[in-house]
Amino acid sequence: MRLSLPLGALCLSALALVAWAPPDSADRDLQEGKPFSEVAPAPDGAVLIHAAIDIAAPPKVIWDVMHDCRYAARLVTTVTLCRILQADPAHDTDVRETVTRGNFFVPTISNVVREDYQPYQVIRFRKAGGNLKEEQGEWRLIPLQGGVTRVTYENLVGADILAPAPLVREGMKRDTAKVLINLQREAVAAAR
Repeated sequence: MRLSLPLGALCLSALALVAWAPPDSADRDLQEGKPFSEVAPAPDGAVLIHAAIDIAAPPKVIWDVMHDCRYAARLVTTVTLCRILQADPAHDTDVRETVTRGNFFVPTISNVVREDYQPYQVIRFRKAGGNLKEEQGEWRLIPLQGGVTRVTYENLVGADILAPAPLVREGMKRDTAKVLINLQREAVAAAR
């Protein structure tokens, strides 16, 4: 058991007590199917990502897409590997690895996370290995009226990236929005 947590982890742990929700100003875009994402600096060089999108599909369909490694490279286009390292027979937790290819500024990243599940509602994840300095957060699937599900995402993540911090944050904001759009496309197709 770890007795001390970095300040960023304490901030996210406190936030987890109250689920993050997008600001009211994002409602119109979300209702039109557009993503919302914001990235803020966090302690120790990490960033805190908040994002959301409304998807015209039930939570179970979205969950199945998010949970299946076969979709990983369609959601995050730089993924070269997704595999389950450990699975719980009760299906309420697993440890999975994803590898994303790097470029000049961003290294190839092996990301190993433990995911804890509340089926069709919440996926909580935290660093369990790999070369990220820090990662913990959650996905939430919130049913709305009319067969729409609001997907929210919160992630405190730290990585060694050779670029100015404002550019890294802007890139993460843009890439997070792309992942949400990809999730929306795949989930809507799967729901048909």
